[in-house]
Formats: sequence, C-alpha cells, structure tokens
Amino acid sequence: MAKIMDSICEAIGNTPMLRLRRLTEHYGVEGEIYAKLEYLNPGFSKKDRPALQIIEEAEKSGALRPGQTVVELTSGNMGTGLSIVCRAKGYPFIACMSEGNSMERARMMKALGAEVVLVPQMPGSQKGQVSGEDLALVEKEAQRITKERNAFRADQFQLASCANAHKEHTAVEMWEQTDGGIDVFVDILGSGGTYAGCAAKLKELNPEIRCYVVEPETAAIYAGKEAVNHGAHKVQGCGYYMDLALADRENMDGYIQVSDAEVVDVARNLAKLEGTFVGFSSGANVAAALQLLWGKEKGKRIVLTLNDSGLKYLSTDLFENF
Repeated sequence: MAKIMDSICEAIGNTPMLRLRRLTEHYGVEGEIYAKLEYLNPGFSKKDRPALQIIEEAEKSGALRPGQTVVELTSGNMGTGLSIVCRAKGYPFIACMSEGNSMERARMMKALGAEVVLVPQMPGSQKGQVSGEDLALVEKEAQRITKERNAFRADQFQLASCANAHKEHTAVEMWEQTDGGIDVFVDILGSGGTYAGCAAKLKELNPEIRCYVVEPETAAIYAGKEAVNHGAHKVQGCGYYMDLALADRENMDGYIQVSDAEVVDVARNLAKLEGTFVGFSSGANVAAALQLLWGKEKGKRIVLTLNDSGLKYLSTDLFENF
C-alpha cells in the first residue's frame, strides 16, 4: 500500500496500463494495444504531469517567485492541472480558455480556485470545434494578462518542462509496465509535449520503436495536407493546424489521420467494451492504433495514452443518444 500523501501533487503520475483486449477483438485486428490510463490523474487528464513539472522546474530555476500569479491558455486540461498544482503550492492561477471548449472544464477550474477568462471564438467558428485561429485569440489574451499581472507564463507550447514530464515519467512508466515490449507509440498532437517526451525517451530505450503522429483529417499539417473547413474538428485540445515548438520531426516515423466519426465510435466503444470513460482525443489515439493494426503494424504491440475523462464532455454530443 502507498503511504499517506501530504499533497495532492503526490497523486500525479504512476497511472495503470490496460491491455485493450475486448476492443481489439471487437474490431477484429491482430496485435495488442496498451493504454496508459491518464484520465485517472487527480485532474482527470494527462496534463496534470506537465502542470506539475512546469511549476517545479520554474521554482527551481527562480523563474517563478513565491506567491506569484501563474497564467496559461488552455483547452481545459492543462488549466485543471495547473489549478490543482497552484492551489496546493500557494500560487494564484488564471486560465484563459476559448468559449468553444466544453463548459465542464471551466466549471472545474473555478471550483479548484482558478480565475477563468473565457475568450470568444472567431466569427463563424463552431462551438466545440476550436481552431488554431481561435487559439490565437486566447494566446493574445494570455499575453495581455501575463504582462498586466506581472505573472509567470506556464507556456505548455514552448517550455521544455512540458515534454520533460513525459520523457522523465510517462515514457519510463510505459517501458517498465510493458517490460520493454513496445513496437509502436502513437499520439495525437495538442501542445506536442506528450509526443515529444515519450517519442524521445522510447527511442532512446529502443531505437526500433516506431512513433506515429495522429492528427484530425481536417487539420493534418504534419502530414503535409491542406486544412479542410478551416481545420475544424471535434477533438478538443488537439489538432490546431500549427507548427509546434516541442514536436521534433526527427522522431516522427509516420502520420495517421482520423475522422470525427472514427473518433466518436472508438471513444464510445472504449466506454462500452473496456469500461474506460474517456474523451475525444483518447478515441483518436485508439482509432489510429486500430488503423495501424489493420495495416502496416499488423500483429504489433502499440502503446498510447487515454488522455482525459469523458465527464469533461457531457455537454457535447460525444455521448448523446448513446
């Protein structure tokens, strides 16, 4: 049994790994999918890890002063992680989020003591489908508030600590939990930190591991495709159709595109078949793994993350009429 914790921060990480046996049988593929249950972190997402890493590295370097306000843009998951970490460590936190993201996230951050600034979407944007253009508006507001409050910017798109969280912890846990039995890693790009950290570490442990970038089919910039419908799609927090500072193309062995329909179908079956109640991006990761097991990676062992809880999407159509 684990010892008694003195801070909620100690509950971050060391998430279980689940073999998705029922799902692979349902879809009739050969091979195995190992899913890291990141939605079991205290903030119900994988973003708790970089939230803690960013704050702790900033504390050590002196970039973050005692009691200083922390600011970051978020689709909700990083904001929730930072809300938890900042509350535990005594920093005021301001989250900047697009109005296009699900409102469960804003309510959760507020409940955790954060100040939440909601930024209107670009004219013509669809609620629930946040584009790179929408994110640019949120970035502008985050920059304004950071300057105005003389705050520390916990920039998940730029700070190496975001990738370090996954290189030093998530990927190492994956390796240990599978006894090194990994052929493939897949991940949908949000800030790029999970992909960058896990791909770098897994290739360091075994250069033969192949790493695939997952993108929405309407916003597949890394696959070299033109954006469709301004890059709009349902996978919140991912697929912004923009180059990412943390994403290293040298560690990209291939590119997979997933449709909204695939994502929804797989996310629903993850709940129904495996008892894993997760959101759109988790469905995207598993949909990509299924594509590979049907094709070039038939019979292989694929590792991925289930990124956040389905509870954050009850106001969307993900589980509507389900």
